[in-house]
Amino acid sequence: MKSVADRKKSQNIGEYLIYMYQMEDLIRSYRGNMDEIRQYVVSHYPVSDDEKSEITAWLESILEKMKNQEILEKGHLKELNDLVENLANLHWKLLKIDRAYFDTYNKAKPFILDAIMEANGVDPGNEIQICLNGVYGLLLNRLLGGKVEDRRLKAAEAFGEVLSLLNFNYQQRIFMSPN
Repeated sequence: MKSVADRKKSQNIGEYLIYMYQMEDLIRSYRGNMDEIRQYVVSHYPVSDDEKSEITAWLESILEKMKNQEILEKGHLKELNDLVENLANLHWKLLKIDRAYFDTYNKAKPFILDAIMEANGVDPGNEIQICLNGVYGLLLNRLLGGKVEDRRLKAAEAFGEVLSLLNFNYQQRIFMSPN
């Protein structure tokens, strides 16, 4: 799981964030009980015992961070929030300088505005957080076997396109930045 997260982080930052949201929710669904996570989740992975130990240690480290940051009931890890904030800053820059990105964003904008209105005064976060939440919400709905409205599918598709193009630009900056 850790290697999956590392691979996603290096290849697709949006997928990485959604994967990490899943891990947070997995830990929450077991109320942070690592014995149950080990028994009902990790034990069923078709990997070696050493890999299961690595996965368990990785999940324990996430659980520890969640406890320390007091997000066992809701919220996201600070490192994930910081990453979303960095992506939002890149988003704002791209809107000013990249016509293709601007056009892609404009296709998603009506759905972003809908999400803001549906939040009923609760802060839904920045536009990138809204896109991530839309894609993650669709994923959760499908996992739970729920029916998805056509408008939600279109929103998730538009959000995915924004995140995909944002990821492309993010990866370009990471690999092109001098270290």
